[in-house]
Amino acid sequence: MHTFEIREDFYIDNEKIKLISGALHYFRVIPEYWVDRLEKLKALGCNTVETYIPWNIHEPKEGIFDFKGQKDFIKFTKLAQEMGLYVILRPTPYICAEWEFGGLPAWLLKYPDIKVRSNCCIFLNAVDKYFEELFKYIRPLQITQGGPVIMMQVENEYGSFGNNKTYLKNIKNLMIKHGCEVPLFTSDGGWKEVLEAGTIIEEGVFPTANFGSRSKEQIGALADFMKKNNIVGPLMCMEFWIGWFNNWGKEFKRRDAQDAANELKDLLDVGHVNIYMYHGGTNFGFYNGCSYHDGIDPQTTTYDYDALLNEFGEITEKYNKFKEVISNYVKIPEIKLTTNINKVSYGNIKLSNKVSLFSTLDKLAKPIYDENTLNMEALGQGYGYILYRANVGKKNKLEKFKLIGMDDRAQIFINENYHATLYKDNFIGTNQSLILDKEDDNILDILVENLGRINYGASLVSPSQRKGIKGGVMLDMHFHTGWDHYCLELNNINEVDFNGYYKKNTPAFYEYEFEVNQKGDTFLSTEGFGKGCAFINGFNLGRFWEIGPTNYLYIPAPLLKIGKNKIIIFEIEGKYKDSITLDDKPYYTK
Repeated sequence: MHTFEIREDFYIDNEKIKLISGALHYFRVIPEYWVDRLEKLKALGCNTVETYIPWNIHEPKEGIFDFKGQKDFIKFTKLAQEMGLYVILRPTPYICAEWEFGGLPAWLLKYPDIKVRSNCCIFLNAVDKYFEELFKYIRPLQITQGGPVIMMQVENEYGSFGNNKTYLKNIKNLMIKHGCEVPLFTSDGGWKEVLEAGTIIEEGVFPTANFGSRSKEQIGALADFMKKNNIVGPLMCMEFWIGWFNNWGKEFKRRDAQDAANELKDLLDVGHVNIYMYHGGTNFGFYNGCSYHDGIDPQTTTYDYDALLNEFGEITEKYNKFKEVISNYVKIPEIKLTTNINKVSYGNIKLSNKVSLFSTLDKLAKPIYDENTLNMEALGQGYGYILYRANVGKKNKLEKFKLIGMDDRAQIFINENYHATLYKDNFIGTNQSLILDKEDDNILDILVENLGRINYGASLVSPSQRKGIKGGVMLDMHFHTGWDHYCLELNNINEVDFNGYYKKNTPAFYEYEFEVNQKGDTFLSTEGFGKGCAFINGFNLGRFWEIGPTNYLYIPAPLLKIGKNKIIIFEIEGKYKDSITLDDKPYYTK
C-alpha cells in the first residue's frame, strides 16, 4: 500500500513528486490503442494520466450499468499502472468535456422536475445510486489499495455554473460514502470569482485552476486565492488548454506549438500541470456535445483539440516542443512503442444497396402512439433521430405551419416528398405553408435530429435539453393530435432492410461492401454527402456534415475485419455517391 499526500507540495510515500500529467479519455479511443497512447504519454516525460468518467456511457438506461469494452476504465487504469503512471480520476456527475449533456445521462430528463447540478433530491438520489455502482470498481484502484489513482475531483468547474456550497459538499460526501480514500480537488477557471464560487476549501478539498494562456498571471491568481484563504499547498493547473475543440461550419482551430510550449515552461517553473488534451480522440456515435452561441452550435465528431497527438494518435510538432520543455524538469525515459499502427488506402468502393428510411422504418422501430408529440426522453430514447408521423387529412392548403418547442433540426415531408428544413421554429426560406395535394389521406412525417445536448453554461438546465417536439405541431391555428413516434437510435443498424424501395431526396441508407486483406487505419471520405452518420461493421463512427471543417470519419484498424466489411451510411438530405473512398489521410474542408 502507498500514500499520496498534499502538503506544501505533492508527496508519494513521503517523497516529493512533480506531477506532469496528460489528459487522455479512454472513451474517445478504442481499447486496442490505449497502450499506444499511454506509451507515447510516458515517452513525453509525463508520470500521470488524467481522465474523466462520463456518467452517460456507464448508465445508458436508468439502473443499467456498463463497464465493458471501450467503457472499461478499470482496464485502462490498470494499463497505466503497468507502465508506471499515476492516474487522476474525475468521476464527477458532470464533466463538460464537449461531451453530450456534459456527461449527464439523457434519462434524467424524463423527470419533469429534475434540476441537474443541484440539491434536487431526484438528481442527488440518482448520483447516489450511480456512485454506489461506480465506486465498486474505483475503490481497489486507489493508491491506498495498491492502485495508481492518487486524486479524484469533486464536480467540475462548478464556479462557472453556481456557488451552492451545500451541493458541492453533498457530492463530496457521496464520494466518501462510497469509498473515496484519496485526496479530493476542485478545478475552476483561474480567476477570483469562479474560484470563490466553485471551491470548498473549508471541507479540505484542494483547489486547482484551468486555463490555457497568460499562465504566469492565472497561476498567480490561484496563488493569491490560496494565500488569502490560508491554504498551504502546491500550485496546479488541472486543465492546461493547449488547443481547442471544433464546431460544425467553423474553421478548424490551430494553436502555435512554440507559444503553447512557452506557456508550459511558465507553469512548470512554479508548479504542476495536467495537459488538456494530451490526446483528444474521437466523439464516436452520437456523443458529441453542443455549445450555445445565440443558438445551438453542435461540436464535431473529431475531438482532435490540436493536441500533442492528433485525432488518430500521430505525434505532432507540438508534442516534440513539449517534450523538449519537460526534459528540463524530469529525465525522459526511453520507451519502445509496441503497437504497430499503419494507414491504408482501400481506394474506391462501389455502392451495393440503397433504401429509403420510409421503406425500412418499421424494421428499425415500432411506432408508439400518443395524441400529442412526445419528446425523446419521455419515450425512453436518448440519442439519434425521432420520426413523428400523422395523418393530416384530405387535399388542402394550410397557410400556417409551425413546430412548437423544437430546438434542434427537423425535416418535413408530405407523402414522403421533401418540403422544408426547420431550425428552432423558423423555416429556411419564406414558405411557411403546407400543400396537401392528395385527394384522400395525406401523411406528414417530421424527422427530428438530436444534434447533441448542450454541455456547458446556463443552457445546461434549459428545457431545450429535452429533444424532439416538446410543444406540438400547429396546422393553421390549432394543434394537430394523433401521432406515431418512431425512435431511431440506430443501435440496430444491421436490421435495415435493403429489399425495400428507394426515393430521391429523402433520408436513406447506403451500403458499401469491400474486402480487407491487410488491416490499417483509414479515413472514410464524406465529400459529396450532405448530413448524417456512418457505421463500419455495425460500429457507429459518428456524424458527418458537408459544412465542415472535416469531411471524413476516422476508422481505426481494429474496427475492420479480414475478409468482407460493410459500411452503412445514413444520409438525410438525399446527397450520396455511387462510390466512396477509404483514404490513408483525412480530408479537411477548412
